Amino acid sequence: MRIVYNIPLVSRVFLLSGILNCVSSFYLPGLAPVSFCEKGQAGKEQDIPDCRSEIELFVNRLDSVESVLPYEYTAFDFCSEESEKRPSENLGQVLFGERIEPSPYKFEFKKKEECKHVCTKTYSKDKAEDKTKLDFLKKGMLLNYQHHWIVDNMPVTWCYDVEDGQKFCNPGFPIGCYVTEAGRPKDACVVNADFHDKDTFYIFNHVDITIYYHVVENEAAGARLVAAKMDPKSFKHTNADKPDCTGAPMDLSNKFSGDLKIPYTYSIQFLEDQSIRWASRWDYILESMPHTNIQWFSIMNSLVIVLFLSGMVAMIMLRTLHKDIARYNQMDSVEDAQEEFGWKLVHGDVFRPPRKGMLLSVFLGSGTQIFIMTFVTLFFACLGFLSPANRGALMTCAVVLWVLLGTPAGYVAARFYKSFGGEKWKTNVLLTAFLCPGIVFADFFIMNLILWGEGSSAAMPFGTLVAILALWFCISVPLTFIGAYFGFKKSGIEHPVRTNQIPRQIPEQSFYTKPLPGIVMGGILPFGCIFIQLFFILNSIWSHQMYYMFGFLFLVFIILLITCSEATILLCYFHLCAEDYHWQWRSFLTSGFTAVYFLVYAVHYFFSKLQITGLASTILYFGYTMIMALIFFLFTGTIGFFACFWFVTKIYSVVKVD
Repeated sequence: MRIVYNIPLVSRVFLLSGILNCVSSFYLPGLAPVSFCEKGQAGKEQDIPDCRSEIELFVNRLDSVESVLPYEYTAFDFCSEESEKRPSENLGQVLFGERIEPSPYKFEFKKKEECKHVCTKTYSKDKAEDKTKLDFLKKGMLLNYQHHWIVDNMPVTWCYDVEDGQKFCNPGFPIGCYVTEAGRPKDACVVNADFHDKDTFYIFNHVDITIYYHVVENEAAGARLVAAKMDPKSFKHTNADKPDCTGAPMDLSNKFSGDLKIPYTYSIQFLEDQSIRWASRWDYILESMPHTNIQWFSIMNSLVIVLFLSGMVAMIMLRTLHKDIARYNQMDSVEDAQEEFGWKLVHGDVFRPPRKGMLLSVFLGSGTQIFIMTFVTLFFACLGFLSPANRGALMTCAVVLWVLLGTPAGYVAARFYKSFGGEKWKTNVLLTAFLCPGIVFADFFIMNLILWGEGSSAAMPFGTLVAILALWFCISVPLTFIGAYFGFKKSGIEHPVRTNQIPRQIPEQSFYTKPLPGIVMGGILPFGCIFIQLFFILNSIWSHQMYYMFGFLFLVFIILLITCSEATILLCYFHLCAEDYHWQWRSFLTSGFTAVYFLVYAVHYFFSKLQITGLASTILYFGYTMIMALIFFLFTGTIGFFACFWFVTKIYSVVKVD
């Protein structure tokens, strides 16, 4: 399963400065280019500081679009390099199942190799251990599991032609493929007419690798790698002990007898390409993904909705409310006031504490924490601070920000709980620190147990789990208590009008002003602004496609804020005109209902777009989807509440009450 780290950043982002301009991003200090030079050229390596001649190839975990379970490279019994130390992994990589390890594929810069033997794996039908390994390898080919190789911190891509003469570059390539009992080739088997035997697996045991480089203008700096492409092939080899990359495809029949030998080989060549700059070496991958036109359509669609809502809100604020407030303030007697109706009659009840004020204040605190975390993370992503070369940086940034934002969560929860007249401050701060994070952690822990049981690389190690708990209990919780202390210490939120002692009776409501229909209608417009962007995000997470348009995502994020705010303000005004003053929970749930539409769309996406099979993968999909839906609910609900709180405070602050 590819989660947030596999949403790599692009070298082109969109920033809003009057108009959207496409600008080149940059690599930050700490991600400096590596220089390579040929080995043994008159001491050239010694003349160029940090110039390398050996190129290391690292392997990552394998994943599939037909399964949510990723596995480590060694789980499939490929050629491995166990003696070398594995690269260190950051928190984001561990959370998303990243398992980068060294491989026996070693290259020398500019040294061409033909049919280089790596290792030979032998399987005996008489050994149960070998049979288990071979069955697991076949299962990986049946589910179309993909390799992910890394050279110089960039993916080794498999580029092939698609419709309309386009070329698609996939940052992964399949283990192999399968021809069914009916003779129908599946997945990558369609690329080779020699894959025709029924009920047979074909393994890609040979790769042709091409590494592109450019020589830096200052020759003393050596050369830099700008692309790594490969073409998977299958060879049975006429001599398994001394492979020659000839012969029929390497087939794995379900009816083999005796010993089975699978030789793994590679060929490599180096080509100079001065047209590709090192800073833009990801572009050839990203440009093969035709998403931009659809994204512009999504942006225009969202902007139309925002303009419509903005016009409605402006009409209410500038015309209706202005006239109402002017007439209201010109009244000379109580009898005149009694002739009025609508939102003006509920001024004595509009700031009455809501039911379940404790829970609402806790949700507002957690929602504020999520909102600030999301805004800062996307902002840094747009500026290029979270480089694609720094794997796991996006998720690491989000987790660290969430931990450090415990203070605003506690402060907001305490301030609103105090304004609601609550006195159980200890319960409030404990719920703020543990309720929503506890639900997310419990769901995540259950999913982790399933991953442990399946032996997946996405299963979080026990040590990392303890580290996550330490961050939560030792940093986030104390910061939440500090924020709550200042929130309770400060005086409560002052309301512009007094609250009557006796609640006003709410008249009979029409169907459209009842709570449930209004809440259901309120989530439609915000969801309409994001569903196209949501499709690409879900593709990135579950279909392992690259997501790189963080400029678009940040703009849609801003549009979502505006849409949730304006839709909630409109419905709040209509309900106040109907003399229904219970706006607090309704404003939170109106925009928060967008998460329900998100959940419905995720279910539709699962059944219509994905090919996921197996009970474990299905449970994992819906388990992680529930976490995303809860976070989205708190985020959008908090936006709606704050917008409505500002609106109600604004209109009643100018009302003269005798």
